[in-house]
Amino acid sequence: MAKISAKSETPQFFASTPYTYSISDSVALRIHSDTKPQNMKTASLQKGLILLYNGAEVVGEGTGFGVPIGKYSDETFFSGSSFLQVHKQENSVIICKEFLMDMIARDKFRNLKLENMKLRRKIDSVSLLYQKHKRLAQFILHAKGLLFKFGVESVFIRTSPKGKVIVTYTIDRNRILVKLSFSRLDRNNLQKVFVLNEQGAHFFRKYSDSEGLKLDDEEIGAWDGVTAQSAKISDKKDRIAFSLKNVEGTMLWRGREVVKGSLNWIGLDYELNPEDDQFEYEIEIFV
Repeated sequence: MAKISAKSETPQFFASTPYTYSISDSVALRIHSDTKPQNMKTASLQKGLILLYNGAEVVGEGTGFGVPIGKYSDETFFSGSSFLQVHKQENSVIICKEFLMDMIARDKFRNLKLENMKLRRKIDSVSLLYQKHKRLAQFILHAKGLLFKFGVESVFIRTSPKGKVIVTYTIDRNRILVKLSFSRLDRNNLQKVFVLNEQGAHFFRKYSDSEGLKLDDEEIGAWDGVTAQSAKISDKKDRIAFSLKNVEGTMLWRGREVVKGSLNWIGLDYELNPEDDQFEYEIEIFV
């Protein structure tokens, strides 16, 4: 594993080797320049900062912290390629990751892609039903599990990129300042921008917020708005947690999904105005 000398004042570059930043004896943050860890549905996508507990990555199928998604009128674009730069400065570490928005999602049946627009609209309608009718959530998750069991799953394919989003993570002890620049992203027909902050749902199982709401496991839901000033996600034994704040002009969403062999994520995701040139927020890690 690559290490950065404490005396280094020049940028350090990484090809396929991860960089790891220790927060405590048991908790650390890691970033990859490739698509590792390649778990389930997000295997081919770039990840942001991921959490480690006792040396094990606990991101599950999540995307990590600070990962951009661009929703256009015809497609939703993800990142499958990146350029990573790490710079150590005194007590903090500055990580710059350029996410090339060059992947789109498709559903497939075994090795056959399902490009039929009617079918895609039906899949989208199931997702909307999931969000609007919480009592059906477990039934729909079960249905998703059956689809996966019989070979229907999402796949990401590479396409002409929509530019790139530059994300800068400044880590100082247990705080992460995340800055995103959209100046090099194609804005034509861009409808929404999302910033994902996800880790693994098998490890992280509790939600709480500044309004006193406390939820466990399935109670957290798959896509619910957060009205509280701040929200926190932690593991069952409260050994490690991460917290984000609501930011004016954005929407903060909480979510958690677990389907064996397919879904394993929990997170706090921002929805942004597509006209914004940049976005900045902070993540606090509790150990």
